[in-house]
Amino acid sequence: MIKRIGILTAGGDCPGLNAAIRGVGKTAILNHGMEVIGFTAGFSGLIWKEYIVLDESKLSGILTVGGTILGTSREKPFKMEKGEETNEKPALIKKNYKDLELDCVVCIGGNGTMKTAAQLQKIGINVVGIPKTIDNDVYGTEITFGFDSAVTIATEAIDRLHTTANSHQRAMVIEVMGHDAGWIALYAGLAGGGDIILIPEIRFSIDSVCKAIENRFSKKKPYSIVVIAEGIEHPSHMSASAFIAERIQSLTGIETRDTRLGYIQRGGSPSAMDRILATRYGAYAAELIAKGDYGQMVCVRNGKIGSIPLDKVGGKLSLVDPNDQMIEKARKMGVYFGDE
Repeated sequence: MIKRIGILTAGGDCPGLNAAIRGVGKTAILNHGMEVIGFTAGFSGLIWKEYIVLDESKLSGILTVGGTILGTSREKPFKMEKGEETNEKPALIKKNYKDLELDCVVCIGGNGTMKTAAQLQKIGINVVGIPKTIDNDVYGTEITFGFDSAVTIATEAIDRLHTTANSHQRAMVIEVMGHDAGWIALYAGLAGGGDIILIPEIRFSIDSVCKAIENRFSKKKPYSIVVIAEGIEHPSHMSASAFIAERIQSLTGIETRDTRLGYIQRGGSPSAMDRILATRYGAYAAELIAKGDYGQMVCVRNGKIGSIPLDKVGGKLSLVDPNDQMIEKARKMGVYFGDE
């Protein structure tokens, strides 16, 4: 029998989503003769039965396009809203799944999406997950698509800050995304030649950071680049970069400026590496469906595409190990992490 599958993209947008949709759809249609539909606006489309048919023509020309042709949302179908006594959304999803005669739903998203996908599997809906997030913090895989694009964008921004910092002999603080995980700050900081890198996984002392900057200036190094993740410890009423910049200038007297990249990191066309990774993820998801191997999240382990059960992924994070080899090598080259 011909299999019929649905695809949705949930959570925050990131580069590579369309490449993943294309990878699933083209493999499913051309290699396995499946019918493919795409639910709009994440899990909302699954709840309210809002979808489009994805044929070859709709999948053509989207590989390089940023965002998602299906749209996305932060809808969490298993979360009870304030004042609600019952939650009918899971039942609506089951009914729509049955009415549409689906064999599987491909859920493309980050940690929250994988948790929801595992819950859908438990109530009897066949699911395959594909991990995406610029933060690279989805548990169970070595890398997520969107990360390489974000690092590339952040690195270019750091490159540009070097010239203005040098011209004015300033300390420049640049804040990148990463609530719980410091992967972007670590990779972009190293790629962009950051002098100080602050990440959530390593506790820092602002006094130590200031001493490191003063030490650099005393050695006739005219400027300092401080790369920080947005999730480092800081007062809630201000941004992390504003806090660090204010403290540096106040405690050292060195002119300091801050820059927040924000959503720029999530927009635009995906990098070549993210296009390839998202395509590989999507194609492998279609192969899992063809074999009837449901309840899995596609992943990379030891550089190879594979899968891991969804119930082992939800609610966990992939964080930077403070003893990671990259951090050890960076320390030996004089990069400071604020903990000494």
